[in-house]
Order: sequence, then structure tokens, then C-alpha cells
Amino acid sequence: MKEANQKGVVYFFTGLAGAGKTTVGGLFYRRLKARKNNVFCMDGDAMDGVFERTGYSTAARKKDAKAQFRLCRALSEQGIDVVMCSISMYDEIRDWNRANIAHYKEIYIKVSRDTLYRRDQKKLYSSGAKEVVGVDLPWDEPKTPDVVVENDGQETPETIVARLEQQFGLA
Repeated sequence: MKEANQKGVVYFFTGLAGAGKTTVGGLFYRRLKARKNNVFCMDGDAMDGVFERTGYSTAARKKDAKAQFRLCRALSEQGIDVVMCSISMYDEIRDWNRANIAHYKEIYIKVSRDTLYRRDQKKLYSSGAKEVVGVDLPWDEPKTPDVVVENDGQETPETIVARLEQQFGLA
């Protein structure tokens, strides 16, 4: 049980579309939620229904991401752990998170381009779609994550999450 003034942890799962952010982060959330009540899950795609997108320009994308992470910070300041799964394509946003969220853990779900094209659940890579992050839109690959998870299929999500629980002292 957290003391009244103890802040929650923001666990940020980031990576390109199809990397496994929602799969791994969602399982991490469910296992964390089974241990404690004060846990909230935010998925980048689901947040589009909560926050009205301000546009697709670089400035608008940064503004939208910052709004989402301000919510993460507000929840963590109330003692709630947050599991956030999102691309968050800019170093500037991740730097803001590190400077402004007291207990911030960044988990980079990294996959090879071959794996992204093979998985392609949303048909982003095979459809010729435009404005795809990591294809024709630049993205800043995370430079200082707390953990890098190579997710090309060598490990199950359960094994990955168990390892993360160990690394974060949750097991």
C-alpha cells in the first residue's frame, strides 16, 4: 500500500507500430493490476477517443503527446501507477517525461524492420499508406530507455513481462 504522499510510477512502453507495445504493455498492466488497485492503462490508439487530436503536423503531434503525458504525471502524483503504450516519436517528449515525471520508466520495444513488415496487423507497412512513423515520417529512436526489449519473437510476452517485473522489483 502506498503512503499518502508516495507517487506512482509511469511505465512507458514505446516502439514503432507493430512492435508489441500494446501486447507486452497490456500484459504488464494486467499483472500489475492483479497486485494493486491504483493502476491505470493508457494506450496511444485508445487515447485518440479521449483526447481530441489537434492535427498531424509535428507541432500538433508534440502537443497531443505532451497532453497525454501531463495526464500520466497527474495520475502518478496521486499515487497511481500508469502503464502507457504509445509511439511517442520525439526525443523532446521523452526528455520532458524524464524531467517532469518523478518515477518514470521507459521500456523500448524494439523490433527489426523484417518483423514489422511480417506482423503488419494494421496494414501500415504493406498498404503503401502515407505518413507512417518510421517509414516516411521520421522518428527519434529512444536513446536512453531504462530497458530495451528485443521483440522479434524469440521470447513470449509472458517471459518478457516476467523479466520486466524482476528488473523493476515487482516480482
